[in-house]
Amino acid sequence: MERCRLVLSGSGGQGVITAAILLAEAAVLYEDLTAVQTQAYGAAARGGATRSDVIIADSEINFPKVLQPNVLICLTQEAYNKFSSIIRPGGLLITDTRFVKTQRKVDAIQYELPMYATVMEKIGKPIVFNICMLGVLVRKTALVKPESIMSALKARIPSGFLEMNEKALNIGMELVDTGSR
Repeated sequence: MERCRLVLSGSGGQGVITAAILLAEAAVLYEDLTAVQTQAYGAAARGGATRSDVIIADSEINFPKVLQPNVLICLTQEAYNKFSSIIRPGGLLITDTRFVKTQRKVDAIQYELPMYATVMEKIGKPIVFNICMLGVLVRKTALVKPESIMSALKARIPSGFLEMNEKALNIGMELVDTGSR
């Protein structure tokens, strides 16, 4: 596998950090890969800017910071404005249509998907917005299997929330499959 460098960004309360942790755990614990995850918070725990870097590889990782991500996910306008310029040329940029209006010409494959709106329509609870985003990421990159994300979720959340999270993961994958762009 080629080393993949990801930046997941948004605001506090959207679950960006949790999603990054789940992705890294899925890679390490269930896919036998190497991963590192770091995070940075803005001034406020809820509503402030958040960024989490994840590197996934099949070999040793010597530096945990992502300077030029292969994959950039922006769940807020602030995150897009701040980080869209750092994406590696030809990389993958994923944004949510409710919260981000893409304005810049970025040398990347761009997917603008209605993740939040679809979660609200089909589940009605924004708490799984981040898991929907993971579904999009898993389907677009095939870095880890959906089953590995579910195994990581099972290890972290109460069993009463598993069905809702699995539905959100599937919604994200379906958004990619239906060609929403």
